[in-house]
Amino acid sequence: MALPFPLSDLLVILPELILSELALGILLWAAVVKRERERALAWASLASLAIAAALLPVAASFAGELPRSAFGGMIALDGFSLFFKALTLLAAAVTILFSLRFVGTSPYPGGEYYALLLLTTVGMMFMASGTHLVSIYVALELMALSQYVLAGYFKQETKSVEAAAKYFVLGAFSSGVLLYGLSLVYGATGTLSLGGVSAALEAAPRSTLLMVGVVLVACGMLFKVASAPFHVWAPDVYEGAPTPVSAFFAVGPKLAAYAIFARIFFDGFGPRSDDWAPVLAASAALTMVVGNVGALMQTNVKRLLGYSSIGHAGYALLGLLAYRAGGAAGQPEAFGLWAILFYLTAYLLMTFGAFGLVVLLEAKGYATESVDDFNGLWKRNPLAAGAMVVFLLSLAGIPPTAGFVGKYLLFSAALKAGWPALVVLGVLMSAVSLFYYFRIVRAMYLVDGEGEVRWREEPAVAVAVGLCFAGTLAFGVLPQPLIALAKSCLLP
Repeated sequence: MALPFPLSDLLVILPELILSELALGILLWAAVVKRERERALAWASLASLAIAAALLPVAASFAGELPRSAFGGMIALDGFSLFFKALTLLAAAVTILFSLRFVGTSPYPGGEYYALLLLTTVGMMFMASGTHLVSIYVALELMALSQYVLAGYFKQETKSVEAAAKYFVLGAFSSGVLLYGLSLVYGATGTLSLGGVSAALEAAPRSTLLMVGVVLVACGMLFKVASAPFHVWAPDVYEGAPTPVSAFFAVGPKLAAYAIFARIFFDGFGPRSDDWAPVLAASAALTMVVGNVGALMQTNVKRLLGYSSIGHAGYALLGLLAYRAGGAAGQPEAFGLWAILFYLTAYLLMTFGAFGLVVLLEAKGYATESVDDFNGLWKRNPLAAGAMVVFLLSLAGIPPTAGFVGKYLLFSAALKAGWPALVVLGVLMSAVSLFYYFRIVRAMYLVDGEGEVRWREEPAVAVAVGLCFAGTLAFGVLPQPLIALAKSCLLP
């Protein structure tokens, strides 16, 4: 029986296939390995991610000239997808390093934890390559289902169970909204291929049915990136989930979500950008305000970082609004898109760095819970306190950090695209963020430490934080290499 696709198409998804097999192998291995030897599963998971990363250029070379479409237009391999696949693999690797002691000292088995992380990564990698609304949706659900379990991994902890329940209920509702929107788009255009949708929109007159579908798709995607008014799940989930998982949720899924956001709305809905841009603009404004103002009232560090991530989602939306500022798709002048690529890389480094220090400063099973837990940190570990200051400065957008360069590029793109009011609001909200970020700085340097909070020495986490620290400063001082890479990885 002949296959419906050429065998060479399998080479396009070779990293995903191998990583899936390795994840299932780790799951089987976990069934027989002794509890005290589960640390080996973490190193095996890291090796699996390294193998998948090494296979990315192999898949690109086998694919031939990029971009390469496969499986009847369901999947595409191009510089854009390779960029996001590399970032998601890096995010998963850092999460595993953060989890070594955290999972090893918990009463819960680690094999399923690492396998779920790998399967989530597979879903994110497929999302980055999706060029058909069905393949994108299936990949998104693979990612989401694994996330629901990871959020509730500490199943004997009330907060963890509540986080998983809220995430599952709201995630399922948002998936239903997204799927209904996709069905309306199909009804209006007769296709689910992004290229076909774009061609149909160029040829067809405006349709109420289609616009309702586009708005519903936008609502579903805004939930995935935790943008207001679809953000309510984020702070509770970040607080209740295990801290390494919270760090992963703040970074990894957002990378994949922005990848498909760009593909759907510019490869697919691009001809109707004048219709949906105001919706994204309103969400961006509301998200920046809700995220930063909400963080002002938080004393729990994980909730504070959760609201901070909401604010950063609003900044990234500016890049989507400014996608075509200065040029057409696929050209280096597509300012907004490569600004997003730079910003998300910087966001990965500074967010993981901040969460890594939260993991190292353990007070309970949930690591650092309160801003007060940072009291007097500079006396106990001046290097960690200094690194935290750099990460917080980068999150606030203060030079010479990668966060400053990222915000500068996003704001410049939005200004060039004709959104000056959003740029002014973004600058004001960045100023507001200094207040709650520097509450942590004040606690570290101006308040004496008390209580049983202590610094945990974990070399793997320290190495990961050190690399994030180096990257945050390096891309702040010398951003040109990353900018050049981002310009070479735009949508075709």
